[in-house]
Amino acid sequence: MIYLDNSATTRPHPEVVETVRRAMENYYGNPSSLHHKGVEAETVLKQAREVAAKFLGCKPGEVIFTSGGTESNNTAIKGVAFQYQNRGKHIITTQVEHPAVYDVCKQLENLGFSTTFLPVDRDGRVSLEDVQKALRPDTILVSVMHVNNELGTIQPVAEIGQWLKQFPRVLFHVDAVQGIGKVPLRLKDSGIDLLSVSAHKFYGPRGVGILYKREGLIISPLLMGGGQEGGVRSGTENLPAIAGMAKAIRLLEDMGPGESTRLSALLEQLRAGIAQIEGCTINTPRSGIAPHIMNISVPGVKAEVLLHALEERGFLISTKSACSSKSNEPSRVLTSIGIERDCALSSLRISLGRENTSEDIQQFVTALGECVRSLRSQMKMKQKSVTRR
Repeated sequence: MIYLDNSATTRPHPEVVETVRRAMENYYGNPSSLHHKGVEAETVLKQAREVAAKFLGCKPGEVIFTSGGTESNNTAIKGVAFQYQNRGKHIITTQVEHPAVYDVCKQLENLGFSTTFLPVDRDGRVSLEDVQKALRPDTILVSVMHVNNELGTIQPVAEIGQWLKQFPRVLFHVDAVQGIGKVPLRLKDSGIDLLSVSAHKFYGPRGVGILYKREGLIISPLLMGGGQEGGVRSGTENLPAIAGMAKAIRLLEDMGPGESTRLSALLEQLRAGIAQIEGCTINTPRSGIAPHIMNISVPGVKAEVLLHALEERGFLISTKSACSSKSNEPSRVLTSIGIERDCALSSLRISLGRENTSEDIQQFVTALGECVRSLRSQMKMKQKSVTRR
C-alpha cells in the first residue's frame, strides 16, 4: 500500500514507537509523586518540555501538554472566551477553519458570544484588510489557522499578528497543526499569544499535543483537577506519548528544511501529472501553499467511489478533512472558495509524507488516470442504458 493520507495522520517513526515503549516500561511513576519513580518521570517530562520549547522558540513554561490539536484549540478559544467575557464577547475567525475551531466558535454563539467568520479568496486565503474591518471594541480573540488542512493554503498569520500587536487586549490564536515541521513560523515575531500543535501530524503518537500559551497570559481552564500543566490542563500527564512527541520533534530538527524542499518537488510532480488527466480539476492554488497537500475534484464521479477504486489499486487517500469525511455534505472549505456543490462532493485530498517517493507519485498518477477513465466509462454506459429505457 502507498499511503497518501499524511494530513489525516502520519505513520509514527520507528524510533518514536521505541521511545513510547521504553517510557511505558521504565517511567511508569506519576510525575507528581515524590518518590524516585515519580522524580524519574518528572525529569522525562521536563526534558520533553525543553525540547518542545526550543523547537517552538519559546520558554518551557509556555508549553502546555494536551491530548492533541482539538483539545489545544478548545482550551485556547474557550479559555480566552470565558476568562475575558467581561471585556467583550466578539471573536473573529475564518470560514475555512478546522471543525476544532469553527464548531467551537459556533458552540460559543449558543452561550452568548458572537463570531465573525471572515470570507476567503479563491485560493482560500483570508486578507489582513478583512481582519481589520471586522475588529470591534468588544473583540477579544482572533483565531486564524496557519495552513489549511484541505487546500494547503498558507494564511498570513505573521502579518495579522504583527498588526494585532497594537491591540494588546485582543488575543491571537493560531491553529498550527498542519504547518508544524513543514512551513516555518516564527512564534515570537508573529505576535501569537496561543498556538495549537498535534504530534500525530509529524510522525509522533496520536493523542498528544501542545498548546503554546504566552507567558503571563491567563486563560480559564477547561479541566479542573490536580493542577498539572500550570493549572491550565489538569490530569496525570501522558508521559509515554509526551516522550514520543519529543522524539518526533528531535527527528524533525535532524531532517532540517530539506524535507520540505523534497515534498515541494513531489507536489509539483503530482500537480503536473494530474493536470494531464482529463476530467480532473486541481483545487489547491499554485502558490502560497504548504508542500504536502493537494486537493482535486473529479466532477461527476463520487469521491468515495473513486477513493475505494484507488484503494483497490493500493493507494490510500482521503475525502476532505478526515475528521468530517463521513459526512455526506460537501466540504465547507471548498464551497467557501466558490467551488460548486457537485464539484465539492467529488473532491479528494492527497497528502504527502516522509515515506513517499517520486516513484509513488508516478504510480499514483497512472492509477488515478485509469480509475477516472474507467468510472467515467461506466457512467456513460449507465446513462445510455437509462436513455434506451
